[in-house]
Amino acid sequence: MALIQQVVDGQFVESSSQASLAASSASGSNGMDKEAFLQLLVAQMKYQDPLQPTSNTEYISQYAQFSQVESLQNMSASMDLQRASAMVGQEVYVQTTGKNGEDTLIQGKVEYVVFENGKPYLAINESLYSLDDLYTISDKDYLAAYDKGTEWVTKLNKLPSVHNIGIVSDGDTIDELKATYDSMNDYEKTFIASEKVTALNEYVAKLDELRKLAKENAENNAEENGNPGDTDGAGEENES
Repeated sequence: MALIQQVVDGQFVESSSQASLAASSASGSNGMDKEAFLQLLVAQMKYQDPLQPTSNTEYISQYAQFSQVESLQNMSASMDLQRASAMVGQEVYVQTTGKNGEDTLIQGKVEYVVFENGKPYLAINESLYSLDDLYTISDKDYLAAYDKGTEWVTKLNKLPSVHNIGIVSDGDTIDELKATYDSMNDYEKTFIASEKVTALNEYVAKLDELRKLAKENAENNAEENGNPGDTDGAGEENES
């Protein structure tokens, strides 16, 4: 784990990892272990009414009930450890709440699991987070498709309006978007909204129209100049 803590205006800034560990420690400190129970039991025996002493049967019953609860707690801790260990190598999201009440969502791969004081902690990006802060587990195919779709939509949104595109300035981007979408599988295409696909088709149709007009203009210019065969690159400056 990193040993550097951010300082702002002379105050240490609590990271999301520290907030997670602090909250987990606070919740864990509210429990009662066997030593604390035995201390209470001894105190109860020491200060009981000598005229109406508690029977041994009642003490045994209390201890048996505590032992049963302790066994359930140990079983729960073991199951939590198995659950956390199964997440090693998977992409997850953890959500922590800082002292200011602001929620922070952290994404990353579970690198390993640490088990301390009966609680498992997930190591993500070299920081520890309580298993209680687990928000969701993400499938690798889902994340890859989501990232691919997000990048594709971002590029599409950066294009000017359909009527303002240019062959040179926007042609390569539109060609790339069309090729990328055509190469997507059916699952990846579900991450692209239908209106974005419609917008792509409008860009492609407009680009084809501009290229056709550019080619016709180039051929006409070549004929006027007495060289009908020379049309290479003649329409590249048509940006309408």
